[in-house]
Amino acid sequence: MDTVENIKQQISDNTILLYMKGSPNAPQCGFSMRVAQALMACGQRFAYVDILVNPDIRSELPKYANWPTFPQLWVKGELIGGCDIVMEMHENGELKALIEQVSMNTDSDKS
Repeated sequence: MDTVENIKQQISDNTILLYMKGSPNAPQCGFSMRVAQALMACGQRFAYVDILVNPDIRSELPKYANWPTFPQLWVKGELIGGCDIVMEMHENGELKALIEQVSMNTDSDKS
């Protein structure tokens, strides 16, 4: 599978997906740490991809997403944004509402 197909598959397979440097418990940059902490504060599970150990994704995702920086938060196949956008959403309560809404819809889809 080529890298772009792999990215598309990851985005479609995971309702909440964070492309970041490092992992949520061991972030490798401050921006990734802030976004991961904001997501963890929402209390729902999310998937992540460490772009530092996936250099092909690190180079191709910015072109695919038309978004040059990391981290990148994707929810239900849609790019939400990077650190500034996610932190603004977290501070005004939009992030928690969005994450709870998609998590509820995902849970009900499985029943």
